[in-house]
Amino acid sequence: MNDDLKIELDAILAPFDQTHLLQFWHELTVAERLRLGAQIKEIDFDLLRSLHGSNQTGIDWGDLASRAEVPPAITLADCANRGSYQAAIEIGSEALAAGKVAMILVAGGQGSRLGFEHPKGLFPIGPISNRTLYQMHIDQILARAKQFRTSIPLYVMSSPPTHAETTQFLADHQNFGLAKQDLKIFCQGTMPAIDRQGHLLLEHKHQIFVSPDGHGGMLAALAKSGCLADLQQRGIQHVFYGQVDNPLIQICHPALIGFHIQQQSEMTSQVVRKTDPLQKVGNVVCVDGQVRIIEYSDLPEPQARLRTADGALKLWAGSIAVHVFDADFLVRSHERSETLPFHRANKCVPCLDRNGNPVRPSEPNAIKFEKFIFDLLPAAKNSIVSEVDPADGFCAVKNSAPAQAETPQHVRQAIVDLHTRWLNQAGVSVAPNIPVEINPRFAVDAEQLATRMIGATTIEQPTYFDVDQVAPRPVANSISQ
Repeated sequence: MNDDLKIELDAILAPFDQTHLLQFWHELTVAERLRLGAQIKEIDFDLLRSLHGSNQTGIDWGDLASRAEVPPAITLADCANRGSYQAAIEIGSEALAAGKVAMILVAGGQGSRLGFEHPKGLFPIGPISNRTLYQMHIDQILARAKQFRTSIPLYVMSSPPTHAETTQFLADHQNFGLAKQDLKIFCQGTMPAIDRQGHLLLEHKHQIFVSPDGHGGMLAALAKSGCLADLQQRGIQHVFYGQVDNPLIQICHPALIGFHIQQQSEMTSQVVRKTDPLQKVGNVVCVDGQVRIIEYSDLPEPQARLRTADGALKLWAGSIAVHVFDADFLVRSHERSETLPFHRANKCVPCLDRNGNPVRPSEPNAIKFEKFIFDLLPAAKNSIVSEVDPADGFCAVKNSAPAQAETPQHVRQAIVDLHTRWLNQAGVSVAPNIPVEINPRFAVDAEQLATRMIGATTIEQPTYFDVDQVAPRPVANSISQ
């Protein structure tokens, strides 16, 4: 059987000059040969040859940036107009109450940069509760669902390295209260890396090196897993998208959904106003009538520093990887495979040399291929951006101390600051340097909190407002009347 398998695999590999993948065949066990054979059969060698041989002269970012304008935007100043803001809330609330909204949570990353060797969604981030990122997001989904007396299905995208542990973790915690039928976990795909000559790399003698195919792989994985069909069967019309590392995401905020519907946008992106022209965020711009993102590394500094007559940054909209999609747009985009191109990146990839010795290169030795979900923007009709104050909606955890930003300490403080501000708006004073944390199932926003804090005046010790607290104020020993 194994001889027949090798003959079959040789026939697959020879036309693409990839037979080196079988060079250690005689050293492999039967199980290892079967594993390697299955991996080879899954690879699209025609695609890889095309990607390697394609013209990679690149985009003239300077020319593109010189034509870039501000995209159609709903700014914080627009939201200050209570009439239009309230109209958007009513439209979004109607869609939520009708069960027309779902969420996709992209959670394939590991917490290696945090010194946490598990899926990042398992990282504890609650400043008092120690809730994990997963629980933070699910609590908010459940709070929104309760607010509108509906259900909001959650589709979690894992990755091959994180899928098993993610699935087990959520099962062990009973999905943190989310109904079984409302949680689907699907695994993103992978792509092999190639060397400069277009040859695939062996990670082990029985295993080809592959890595996740980028957050843009969400679309293909959503369809392959049956989750895209599930969205359609449920009658979902609008899909909220966010990434697991940002616990401040305003999940399924009715105003954002309302603006999306109101403008008949097929893809709406939430953005923050850049505070520095060279800030390391994707720049959402409009070029020749199409909304798109120019990565900070591709935006030439002269264009990045352009100012308007009043001194403000011209290209001010920074992407935070929060989007709202029309479900029909996702279906149409999946049917058009060219909608999401692969991007090339030169990377250091650990591999085996021709003698089977492990190599850990210090310089890039391979090309990786990834897709980015924001590349859907130019294909979407009526794309808009909606500004959010980062203090209200964006603080991602990415780095461990002593980094200067996006550490667990920074994120926990951002949560405390936000919830302190909510309490202040509700007429409750929080003593200096006293941490507070509000589970969204206690109050999903400042307005809802105000209805629950009648009679409370001062918080003088660390206080967690848990979902189980059903009284109109926190427990007595956490509050001074």
